[in-house]
Amino acid sequence: MEGIYYSILLLMTVISGILIAGNSQVVTGKAAPDFTLKDQQNKEYTLSDYHGQWILIYFYPKDDTPGCTAEACAFRDRYEAFQTAELKVFGISIDHLESHRQFAEKYNLPFSILADTTGEVTRVYGVKHPVLNMAKRQSFLIDPEGIIRKIYKNVTPAHHPEEIISDLKQFRGE
Repeated sequence: MEGIYYSILLLMTVISGILIAGNSQVVTGKAAPDFTLKDQQNKEYTLSDYHGQWILIYFYPKDDTPGCTAEACAFRDRYEAFQTAELKVFGISIDHLESHRQFAEKYNLPFSILADTTGEVTRVYGVKHPVLNMAKRQSFLIDPEGIIRKIYKNVTPAHHPEEIISDLKQFRGE
């Protein structure tokens, strides 16, 4: 009987996690939820401090894994284009600061990787995996007024930077 009780409890926990993770209020056309997180250099960043700028926040599952490395390196390789476009890039995962530091150093990442160690920002943005303690791979393009202009739910790491640059030009009317 005790085994059945624990099985039911586990099932209810998993279902609750799925329902909570899928109940995000973050949508295109609405204000991006503010947050404050630290990066790989232990520097604190608050999203609202960047009002007046275009911002990309990209969530990814785990430092130094194949897909996450491909995505980070694709952003690194197109970083000059992002700077030219005046787009501030932040990566976010649930990994800790030291993991981010090692990841950024190993791949010479020129942008900040923010540590959401509690998973709260990941949850608020609706990208927390319902079962695993990690973020889903999704990105948010935020305009200078702090409004989410586009949510990228199906990201192909190698092509994602070009997609963002193209969308940014379209939003700017270029």
